[in-house]
Amino acid sequence: MRIFMDLWWYFKQEKWKYLIGIIFLMCSSLISMLPPYVVGVIVDAIRKRTLTPAVLGKWVVILAVAGVISYTAGFIWRQMIFGSSVRLARLLRDRLFHHFTKMSPGFFNKRRIGDLMAHSTNDILAVQDAAGEGILTLIDSISMGGMVIISMITLVSWKLTLIALIPMPFLAWATSYYASLLHKRFHKAQAAFSELNDKVQENIAGVRVIKAFGQEEAQKDMFRKQSADVVSKNIAVAKADALFDPTITFIVGMCYLLSLSFGAVFVVHGSMTIGQLTSFTLYLGQLIWPMLAFGLLFNIVERGRASYGRICKLLEIRPEIVDHKGALDFVPSGNVSFNINNLIYPKKTIPALKDIHFSLSQGQTLGVVGKTGSGKTTLLKLMLREFDCEDGDIQIGGLSIYDVKLAKLREAIGYVPQDHFLFSATIAENIAFAEPGASMKDIERVAKLANIHDDILEFEEGYDTVVGERGVTLSGGQKQRISIARALLINPEILILDDSLSAVDAHTEEAILQALKDNRDNKTTLISAHRLSAIQHADLILVLEDGQIVERGTHETLMANDNWYASMFRRQQLESLVEQGGVIYE
Repeated sequence: MRIFMDLWWYFKQEKWKYLIGIIFLMCSSLISMLPPYVVGVIVDAIRKRTLTPAVLGKWVVILAVAGVISYTAGFIWRQMIFGSSVRLARLLRDRLFHHFTKMSPGFFNKRRIGDLMAHSTNDILAVQDAAGEGILTLIDSISMGGMVIISMITLVSWKLTLIALIPMPFLAWATSYYASLLHKRFHKAQAAFSELNDKVQENIAGVRVIKAFGQEEAQKDMFRKQSADVVSKNIAVAKADALFDPTITFIVGMCYLLSLSFGAVFVVHGSMTIGQLTSFTLYLGQLIWPMLAFGLLFNIVERGRASYGRICKLLEIRPEIVDHKGALDFVPSGNVSFNINNLIYPKKTIPALKDIHFSLSQGQTLGVVGKTGSGKTTLLKLMLREFDCEDGDIQIGGLSIYDVKLAKLREAIGYVPQDHFLFSATIAENIAFAEPGASMKDIERVAKLANIHDDILEFEEGYDTVVGERGVTLSGGQKQRISIARALLINPEILILDDSLSAVDAHTEEAILQALKDNRDNKTTLISAHRLSAIQHADLILVLEDGQIVERGTHETLMANDNWYASMFRRQQLESLVEQGGVIYE
């Protein structure tokens, strides 16, 4: 019953609703003790030929009133207990979602989406059942079982009651053993379901890649194996679950056998009447549900315990990126300064960045280039505080980014990542994601700046076009430009473009960059790119290699130095000229 102790904080929070529910549940159980007694009285009256219409009518009216009261009590306790369990599920879902939003990228890199979804669905439903069905079966099995036994003792025969309950210790031992077995197996079944859930999500998201490489059959075979594993583990749970009912049925049968055998002896010897034996038999029938509920209780609570443990384990993980003590609550602006001595990722020995020192005046543009894996994205994400640098600092307007609240820091930055994520919503809603109240005039304005407005108008539904999950209906260049428009809508102090022009042609790239230059007066821009034409206009260009700055300067300076930058720029211009008839810029 550990799950009830774990959820005690919630039961205290909803104590009045649970208390009212339990009171009415016990009233309902108490009222159910009346019919067997009435039947016994009527049977004895029939045997003695003393039953009259008036007496029968009196008992019928009593039973009718009891039925109405039981119906009303049942309605109320269901509202109180089950309603509270639904609210618990909502609370846990809210906590999980809030927890997910606080976690850093490292958290999601280590955990699969399917597993997180399983926590948010199946595990929460199991906890909800424990707080609803679990409380019901606990209270009902104890209260009704206790009332039945008390009624059997006080209204019929205490001797026959003791005899009938002889098999009960075996039932207690068996159900305890089954519960332990169920807990272990259910935990494994939930883990297997998480893996299957993740596999399905991954395959749906990557269906185009699967089809492109002709791996449909291989993936289907892998899915069949994982699905079979889920079935196997759930069958193991079902086998443990299936042990409860036969055991309880056997115990009930033994109770009936003992009751009828010894009860018949008592009737023959005159210590019981036939009516009392009839009542006792009916009471014993009512004892079947508490016994079954007792077995069901272990099933529910062990499932809930396993799932709540999984949820708590997830909630116990602390965010890696948090506001520092005394962090200021305002949006920073001004000159940007990077002073990174050393940045080493956890469990790595080689620095991702080393000796990165430079400054930008407010309104200037920074270009960051280098080979794949040179540290460009790492450098830009440091400003967003997706991870923190302990050996170094970044300042905006002379103030460390670690001295500003995280929400305010990110409010100052418009970020366009390499992986352009669009939501399954309209184009207008995707552009207005960071500012949901934006007018269509503003949405269209930034769409024009991102050179995507004309493309949108060509769609049948224009800005009301639903782009599909992750923007599946759009080309790579269209997704990039919508992402840029989304960032521009908030008019950020600092705009970060992380290789965000790679999917557009040279002329579109030039138009976007010119629009940014004309419309972002006194606003700082940081651009990383593989195509050097995207950053040749920058006030400062950094060339990274193995996380270090190997060249720095303006485009003209770097071309004059005639090192990696100049060689790569000439090569790309030649490729552009040969492949697209592009114009060479110097």
